[in-house]
Amino acid sequence: MSSIKIVLRKKQLSDGTFPICLRITKDRKTKYFNTPFNSTENEWDSGSGCFNKNRKGYMKQNQLLLKIKDRAIDTYTELAKTKDYFSLEEFEKHFRQESNPANSLMFPFWEEVIEEMNLAGRVGNARMYEETMKSFRKFNPSSKVNFLDITNALLNKYEAWLRSRGGTDGGISIKMRTIRAVYNKGLERNLFKVDKHPFTTYKISRLKGKGIKKALNYEQVCRIISLDTTKHLHLFDARNYFVFSFYTRGMNFADMMVLKWSDIDGQTITYIRNKTKGRFVITILPPVQEILSYYKEHALPTDYVFPILLKNGLKPNQIEHRKKKTLAKYNRDLKEIANLCQINKPLSSYVARHSFANCLKQKGVATDIIGESLGHKDLTTTQVYLKELGNSVLDEAAALLL
Repeated sequence: MSSIKIVLRKKQLSDGTFPICLRITKDRKTKYFNTPFNSTENEWDSGSGCFNKNRKGYMKQNQLLLKIKDRAIDTYTELAKTKDYFSLEEFEKHFRQESNPANSLMFPFWEEVIEEMNLAGRVGNARMYEETMKSFRKFNPSSKVNFLDITNALLNKYEAWLRSRGGTDGGISIKMRTIRAVYNKGLERNLFKVDKHPFTTYKISRLKGKGIKKALNYEQVCRIISLDTTKHLHLFDARNYFVFSFYTRGMNFADMMVLKWSDIDGQTITYIRNKTKGRFVITILPPVQEILSYYKEHALPTDYVFPILLKNGLKPNQIEHRKKKTLAKYNRDLKEIANLCQINKPLSSYVARHSFANCLKQKGVATDIIGESLGHKDLTTTQVYLKELGNSVLDEAAALLL
């Protein structure tokens, strides 16, 4: 007895969703294969093994699930034709190879991962993967780059190539983390085997924290909060977005953009952070309530709080395009705000998040509490946010000796 089915596994993830898997049952044994998707129970039709109409973009995502299932059926059928008996381990080996006919060639698999992300609606990640792939292809134009060609030496050469073209630690870190993710996905799908993982010796972590520090102190944040934009009306929204982000524990622009009035319930805002899928419930403080009241009074005919997405029902690629366009303007406006507030630091959308952490530290809040409020899983990440303030505290401590 055997069966091939797409199922919702009853193993809840940290964001409240469940993984969607391909389930193969043969000879009373079962093996699961991950798909690119997670889902809530409300979005899943267990009878048909596909997303229902509650899932945004369900038709395209069901196409990918059907493609995965068809590929598994084809693999199973071919094995049954040629062998009287085969194990699930043999099926897995052939299925993994069929998943990427180019076997251990990197670029065809990379393109497949990008396609999966686009179909899953993860267009932001897909764009980052595509940009990194284009960059790596310029560095190494050969179409026959093998996973086994990715070595410590090659990664260092690529880093040097990026630096020769003006690459910064932050930008290089993003590209290297993307390459590592593609490499690890290839390993997970058994496309190749390796004795020594290149990223055990090539340390991406050394690229962190070497750029210009991003956090403002409390006094600088107060200047932005107090900024009178009556003579600079084009900066009104940017000022509001920054203050809102600061008082909502550094809510990211991408999350603010899709924040809906339905996410606001009395005295709290509840949302799922796009980057980490962590769930946040945030008490509405008076500055946030003031901003919400204004945008409620001047609301567009959409479900969204802020006038960034101008209509409902946009597709993921349309949302991503809008984000890219409006975020660029927001960052330009923040630079002008920094100039008006006499803040001699680079000001961007992400500075509100760093500043929130630093200002809490400045007020004496413990690092573990700050980390929890930001949704960090470990204190190491929080320490990166607090590094600049830590230096200033040390300077003030030294001054006590004078």
